Amino acid sequence: MEEFPTAVLFKRLDGIKMEDIPQYLEENRTELKDDSKAFYYHMKNTVEKKGLFLKDVYLSAGVSESYGGKIITMEKHTKNRDLIIRLCLAGRFNLTETNRALKLYGMSELYPKISRDACIIVAINNHIFDQLSVDECLRAEGLRMLSGAE
Repeated sequence: MEEFPTAVLFKRLDGIKMEDIPQYLEENRTELKDDSKAFYYHMKNTVEKKGLFLKDVYLSAGVSESYGGKIITMEKHTKNRDLIIRLCLAGRFNLTETNRALKLYGMSELYPKISRDACIIVAINNHIFDQLSVDECLRAEGLRMLSGAE
């Protein structure tokens, strides 16, 4: 899934009346960057599209359902970028979906010029979503693991 084109949103806005704004915002809420729930909708919709359940994603990412739910809904905010990456891996997100999640959460996207990010990108591109396998690759390269273990 590629990032949603801004041109599509411009076309949808063309010709709508002021009274149609609430409907436009509701129909396009997952694509709007200023929407505080955009991260939640992106995560929820992507996970559901893959036939997974959020509770299983939390478990696979190594967080409690309660804490994971608060992170996803942004009731609690984390500065731990690795947690968002682990949630994306657990949700079997492709690179575009992962980078969108990071961006919506206010974090930097995976960047190929950073060795650690490059390893994670390669894992995602090869459909390796198991955190232990990704951690093993990072450890083998002398890089900090996603789990935070040494």
